[in-house]
Amino acid sequence: MDDLKFFAVCVVAFAAIIILALLAEKLLSRDRKQLFSTHYITYTAIFACMAGILMTLEIPLFFAPAFYKLDLSELPVLICTFYLGPVAGVVCELLKVLVKLLIKGTSSAFVGEFANFVVGCSFILPAGIVYHSRPGKKSALAGMAVGTLVLTVFGSFFNAFYLIPKFAELYGMPLEVIIGMGTKVNKSITDIRSLVLFAVVPFNLLKGCVVSAITFLLYKRISPILHKGDRKKLKRHGSAENNSKES
Repeated sequence: MDDLKFFAVCVVAFAAIIILALLAEKLLSRDRKQLFSTHYITYTAIFACMAGILMTLEIPLFFAPAFYKLDLSELPVLICTFYLGPVAGVVCELLKVLVKLLIKGTSSAFVGEFANFVVGCSFILPAGIVYHSRPGKKSALAGMAVGTLVLTVFGSFFNAFYLIPKFAELYGMPLEVIIGMGTKVNKSITDIRSLVLFAVVPFNLLKGCVVSAITFLLYKRISPILHKGDRKKLKRHGSAENNSKES
C-alpha cells in the first residue's frame, strides 16, 4: 500500500509539472516549437540519453552524507529546455531518470530518482520560463539565477518535509540512522533541520551554480549548430510559400 501511494504521488507530481510547463509555454514563450514533430522528439530523446548517462556518474561531496552525490545530468536537460522549451525540458527530465534506471537501477527505493526528477524540474522550469519569455543572453543568466534560487529553496523544504521521511519509510531505515550519517561528516548535523541546512542547502546551491556555469559556456557555442537546422527549415518553408504564390 505504501508503494502504491508513492507511485500515485509520482504520477500526480509529473502531471502537475507537465501542466505547469504547458501553461507557461503557451502564455509566456515567444518562440514556441512544434510539439510532437520529428525534430522535437528526436532532440528531446538525444538530450535525455546524454543526461541519463551523466546521472550515473556521481561525485561524492565532503560536506554531505553518502546518499547526496553531485551529478551533471541537469546540464543536457537545461540545454534542451533552452532550445525546445519548458515542456521538452520536463519530458527530458523524466526520460533521463528512466534511462538511468535502465542502466543502473535504483539503490534508494526509487525515492532518489523521484527526488532527482522533481527537484530537477524546480531548476530547469523557472530557468526555461524566464529565458523563453525574452530569449537572450541576459534572460538566460537571469533564468539560471532564478532556477538556482528555486532549486535551493524548494529542494531544501521538499527534502525536509517529504523526501527524507519517505526514504526512511520505504527503505526501512530509522531517521536517526540517516541523521547519524550526516553527523559523521559534520558534527553540527543533529536533526533533520540541521541536515537540510548544512548538507541539502549547499548541495542544491552548488549543483545549480555548477550546471548554470557550464551551460552558459556551452550553450552559446552549440546554439548556432542547433538553430542552423531551424534556419534551413524556415528557408525551405519560405521557398515553398513563394512557389505556391507564383503558381
